This record gives sequence, structure tokens and C-alpha cells, in this order.
Amino acid sequence: MSGGPVDGPAALASEYFQSYSVIGLLALVGVLFVAVAFGAGRLLRPVVPTPEKLLTYECGVDPVGEGWAHTQVRYYVYAFLYVIFAVDSIFLFPWATVFAAPGYGATTLVEMFIFLGFLAVGLLYAWKKGVLAWD
Repeated sequence: MSGGPVDGPAALASEYFQSYSVIGLLALVGVLFVAVAFGAGRLLRPVVPTPEKLLTYECGVDPVGEGWAHTQVRYYVYAFLYVIFAVDSIFLFPWATVFAAPGYGATTLVEMFIFLGFLAVGLLYAWKKGVLAWD
């Protein structure tokens, strides 16, 4: 007896798991491709270790002197400020779409002013500490 009510859900479940089997097969092929590529690279590459090849290499500079390098904290602060304003710009796009929706205008406007206030306080703090001044 085909076409009965029992065949309907079973056919849907079979189709559902068949799509997952295709995804699983594709993932397996991808993992095998990477494994074969790494294995071929390991078998085909020449292995000739020399003292120069075993030295630590960093950006084309020979390792001379100490391993400690002094970096100014100011650059990290610049990066941190950039991240803050990047997050601000990411937050502005969804805010603009919700602000245009009916019934959300006043609430989202207040939320944005609170958010911009927090950013302004952080920026004023950084400015007052002299972080933003180039020497």
C-alpha cells in the first residue's frame, strides 16, 4: 500500500536525513582532501635541517640581542579606540533600521543617545589623559 498516511512522514524523514548525509559526505571529502594534501607535502618535501634553518626567524630580521622588545602602550590604546568606534558604527546600522519602524522611534533614540554618551565619556577620558595627542 503506497501513498498512505504512514508513507508521508517516513518519506519526509528520509528526504530530511538524505540532505544531511550529503552535507556529511561533503565534509568528509573536505577533511580527506586536506589530509591527503598534508600527507603529500610531508612525503614530497626535502628535509635538510641546517643550523641556519633552525634559527628563529621573524619578519626578515636576524635574531640579535634580547628577546624582549619595548612597545609603547599608546598603540594599544589607539587600537582599542578604533575597536570602540568600529563597534559604534556596527551598532548604528541596525539602530537606523529599527528607528524607521513605527512605534520604536522614541525608545531607540533614547537608547542611541545613552550609547553615544558612554562613547563620549570614554573619548573625553582618553583626551583628558593625553592619549590622543601625537608627540
